[in-house]
Amino acid sequence: MKPSLQLKMGQQLTMTPQLQQAIRLLQLSTLDLQQEIQEALESNPMLESDDSQTEDTASSEGQEELVDLSEKASEPEPQEMAEWSDSIPNELPVDSAWDDVYSSLPASSGDDDYDPLAKSSAVESLQDHLEWQLDMVPMSDRDRLIGLAIIEAVNPDGYLTCTLDDLFVSLQSQLDDLEIEEIHVLQHRVQQFDPVGCGSVDLRQCLLVQLRQLPPSTPHFNNAEKLLTRYLESLGTRDYASIMRHAKLKEDQLREALRLIQSFHPKPGSTIDQTEAEYVVPDISVRKIRERWTVELNSDALPKLRINNNYASMVQRANNSRDNVFMKNHLQEARWFLKNLQSRNETLMKVASQIIAYQQEFLEKGDEAMKPLVLADIAEAVGMHESTISRVTTQKYMHTPRGVYELKYFFSSHVSTTEGGECSSTAIRAHIRKLIAEETPRKPLSDNKIATILGDQGIKVARRTIAKYRESMNIPPSNERKQLVP
Repeated sequence: MKPSLQLKMGQQLTMTPQLQQAIRLLQLSTLDLQQEIQEALESNPMLESDDSQTEDTASSEGQEELVDLSEKASEPEPQEMAEWSDSIPNELPVDSAWDDVYSSLPASSGDDDYDPLAKSSAVESLQDHLEWQLDMVPMSDRDRLIGLAIIEAVNPDGYLTCTLDDLFVSLQSQLDDLEIEEIHVLQHRVQQFDPVGCGSVDLRQCLLVQLRQLPPSTPHFNNAEKLLTRYLESLGTRDYASIMRHAKLKEDQLREALRLIQSFHPKPGSTIDQTEAEYVVPDISVRKIRERWTVELNSDALPKLRINNNYASMVQRANNSRDNVFMKNHLQEARWFLKNLQSRNETLMKVASQIIAYQQEFLEKGDEAMKPLVLADIAEAVGMHESTISRVTTQKYMHTPRGVYELKYFFSSHVSTTEGGECSSTAIRAHIRKLIAEETPRKPLSDNKIATILGDQGIKVARRTIAKYRESMNIPPSNERKQLVP
């Protein structure tokens, strides 16, 4: 075959850099968008923060402050003047500095970013907390090394990740004539640290350590110790009848002993906050004004941008110099960036307004009134593609009178009702949560019983669906919810 040239016509979708930027900005969360805007301000000289309102407010506050200071700056009393003049020497000593004489003022840090609260706000791990207490206890270097090895083996819940025999083997190479009793003694010492029970090998030992911190004269102390020592497995299965029969306890005695045990913490290490707080910045605010729900964009969460007029005025149309081309390109990028930001806000407002139009009953009555809603419904209402709606609702949050929710929360599948209507999965979860909260502790509702009750209300749900929703809400099954009536 001879090579030849052919002309074909076709259509294909091409994503321009401007469209790619618009899609990227659309799916960013508020915190990520703040970082994106900051990077744009640093890289593009044509962009600047619009701080005109802030500067006006600051200037007015500054004038008020000057007025207040002028009012307060009255002439000092003669006695105060005499005391002040007496405290100032006529001449400073040779080769001395001002700080050598006036050392009462706090020394300033050379770092401009010094934060006096940074140290107090640092996250402290469980190991750091235990090591600090270990350093406060007078002991030999040998014991301190064993104690550090025990603390390093503690997981975030407060339990040892290895056995004491494993610790004994690992420490034999570092310490001469080591005995297993030494490790037991140091483990007992660590278990007395705050929080009590850290360094235990299992749940039984952890709870017994916390129990034995109390005086033996504590009411129901002996019964609680008997339950933890002999019947911990039966307590886990809530086989109260068998426990009362074998332990020879009456129901009120078992109830009070259980109440004492439940006052202990099964995971003592989790009481030490080892994670940094994560804050959610809502993108949308919903309020009811004059019996109407209004949707507002949280404009305070993002800095206001504008084109730098000084640099923009330097751009010359007919000039093709290197500097002028550089400024033209950055000016065009700045305009597209501002346009894409505005497009993002408009799209977010459209989607949020449509969601509120669908879910007004949720705002009025709660989760039980949530309507079934899918991405296709909103996409059809606003005239956009489902992928766009998915990007808009990802990592975007709405502040409502009922709390802060992610936009994805308002979307849920539907279940048919006997009357021909539909009920959302969120509403079904709310019904399940309400039924379990109102159940009798002695005879908790089984999944089959909950399905029957919902069926009587017109909601047709299978038992396995009830179990799936219950597990998603971290609610234990009926046999684990059973408890003695207080």
